[in-house]
Amino acid sequence: MSFEDKDKAKQYWDENIKLVISLLSIWAFVSFGCGILLVDVLNEITFMGFKLGFWFAQQGAIYVFLILIAVYVKKANTLDKKYGVEE
Repeated sequence: MSFEDKDKAKQYWDENIKLVISLLSIWAFVSFGCGILLVDVLNEITFMGFKLGFWFAQQGAIYVFLILIAVYVKKANTLDKKYGVEE
């Protein structure tokens, strides 16, 4: 990966870090917030026969994490094309 100049490289990494932080924030909210902090509130709702808080703690956070990986791949590829550093 090679950038035309240092300014473009800095812009690229600024956007990339912003993307990573936003996706990690979503992941932290889902795994920690929904699976631990809000579990009592969410357990009043059932989802596929399970209490929603329990479901998030056991499976939902994993599914969200996999979706976030796919979103990162798509957005990172778009970012690479924008700055002309795609493979």
